[in-house]
Amino acid sequence: MNLRLAAIAAGMVAVLAAPGPARAMTDAELAAVVHQRLHGDRTGACMAVAVVEKDRVARTFQCADDADAARIGPDAAFEIGSVSKTMTATLLADLIAQGQGSLDDTLASWLPEGTRVPDYRGQPILLRHVVTHTSGLPALPSRLGAAGMDDPYANLDPDALLASLGDATLASAPGTRFEYSNFASMVLSYAVARRAGTDFETLARERLFVPLGMDGAYIHRKPKGVRAAVGHTPNGRPAPAWNFATDLAGVGGVRATLDDMVRYVQGGLGWIDAPIKSALQKTHEPVSQQPPMGMNWMLAQLRDHTVLMHEGGTGGFSSFVSLDPQRQRGVVILSDTTWNSIGSLGSLGLHLVDDSLPLGKPRREAPADPALLAALAGDYQLQGAMKMTLRGHDGRLYVLPEGQPELAMGHDDAGDFYPLELDAVLRPQRKADGSYAFTWMQMGGAIPATRIDRAPKAPIPVLTAAALAGYAGDYPLAPGFALNVREEGGKLLAQATGQGAFPLDAVAKDAFEAAAYGIEIRFLRDADGRVESLELHQGGQVLRGKRGG
Repeated sequence: MNLRLAAIAAGMVAVLAAPGPARAMTDAELAAVVHQRLHGDRTGACMAVAVVEKDRVARTFQCADDADAARIGPDAAFEIGSVSKTMTATLLADLIAQGQGSLDDTLASWLPEGTRVPDYRGQPILLRHVVTHTSGLPALPSRLGAAGMDDPYANLDPDALLASLGDATLASAPGTRFEYSNFASMVLSYAVARRAGTDFETLARERLFVPLGMDGAYIHRKPKGVRAAVGHTPNGRPAPAWNFATDLAGVGGVRATLDDMVRYVQGGLGWIDAPIKSALQKTHEPVSQQPPMGMNWMLAQLRDHTVLMHEGGTGGFSSFVSLDPQRQRGVVILSDTTWNSIGSLGSLGLHLVDDSLPLGKPRREAPADPALLAALAGDYQLQGAMKMTLRGHDGRLYVLPEGQPELAMGHDDAGDFYPLELDAVLRPQRKADGSYAFTWMQMGGAIPATRIDRAPKAPIPVLTAAALAGYAGDYPLAPGFALNVREEGGKLLAQATGQGAFPLDAVAKDAFEAAAYGIEIRFLRDADGRVESLELHQGGQVLRGKRGG
């Protein structure tokens, strides 16, 4: 079950419903926008940002604290994280164009003979499933071998990666469910290099970097005149670089300067006449619809056309890249600070894609409401993970993870608590019955927490099948993404587009929850008392939809 990822993806599509007018942006105008969002932000991030248009490229280099300006510059290469996946897709498309394969090839056929690759009741994983995150493979390989999450992929080699395929099982048919998988993307990186007959860095340099003029881009072989930017956690602490085995680096191991990424966007928009041009274009074509994706590109629907997007994040960096082929415009954001736990770079990125969308504001430290501290105090169970105890003291929240040292938490004006010593976020969630739960966000994941220190309230009266049927219907939450609610066997079930059904338990009048997923659904009625819409609350986010048939 991975509703959160699909909902976020669909939510991104939803906010892009009303594009603003396109106009060329100057350096000064871009600098003003980035300054408004970034200056004084409690994360201390520095960013290199570009808006790419055919007759002009606007650039700015800025930091939350002006005193940190020397951390970045035109010669600084950033870890671009998962944006690397779009480059792997381009190299795959290039091989396909050379007649060396097809998206309908099985993944197994691109791997060494004898490699055990899971299937689902005889249905194999195809390459098209890998580039749309519908392979069914888990997020990470079983034999990751990480000594710590500050450099999680450093000990993984191709042998361990392929052996992990033999450990995996598929819970559903490939192509039927969206589940973001770095595991699958690492296998693809290895497979592409193997099919090309060279190592991944040499392949990327010869077929992509050099033809596009991305002179500072690299994986391990740093070009002269380029410096590796130092990454940071959102509390201003330097973060170790992430390291990947060369042939697995297509998952997130590319480093690039701002001008490298400008050239990448210009190539993607078709402005650079290079042999890789047709492969870049091929990755933009739709491959799946749930959610809409090309080859490792998210396809976000504007009113009358499509924008391609991808974000990336490592332990110390975040990135955002978009291409708007119809308006002939692109956006690049490279940050030397990871914003994974606070929602990544979407607010700034989407505003630069379309200035009618909200920009957001800097997150600043703010005192927490004493009443909130008191309401949160107690014992909690993280889904599938450890227990945590929360307590308030001297106006501050403290978190004690089971078997670990206590963490002092800061609080910002966005309403999030965050550890002062590591990158994570505790996002409180007020439930329909007035009690509190929270979502723990770390390393790109969101884990719901359930309170366990209080006796459960009296059970909600059992609703009849007829009463449950009164909530049934389709509730569109975004273009191409809806929640189907139905009564079945005396239970209320919900099913998101492209995902499995899950049961809902009544917790209050017109309020239901799926506690295992941190989901609460609140139904709203019209003046005549009929259910007309719902709100889906998860991880501090809310999606709304009116009832259909």
